[in-house]
Amino acid sequence: QVHLVESGGGFVQPGGSLRLSCAASGSIFKINAMNWYRQAPGKERELVAGITTGGTTAYADSAKGRFTISRDNAKNMVFLQMSSLKPEDTAVYYCNIVVYPDMTGYWGQGTQVTVSS
Repeated sequence: QVHLVESGGGFVQPGGSLRLSCAASGSIFKINAMNWYRQAPGKERELVAGITTGGTTAYADSAKGRFTISRDNAKNMVFLQMSSLKPEDTAVYYCNIVVYPDMTGYWGQGTQVTVSS
């Protein structure tokens, strides 16, 4: 079994910052990609940012220039530094990992981020 635990969500005013963390544990051989998704009320879940084992990153257009994804391979953790937050960033943020050797994906339980004045 693989278990993901997210933390760092909360309430922030527009223009503020938050740092999300996700720790993976359990029967993990090796993690391939680590990703952050989000889902706003009434909307589809969308990919926000992803990072490969080697550190290659990719971002949704809405996140470019404001969010930074990083990972600690030794600790099986992934982070999302979010700055210049906007009300439209309000959503539940989910951690997702893809593990070797069978490329199975796992999800965390989600952490709420609310951006409001």
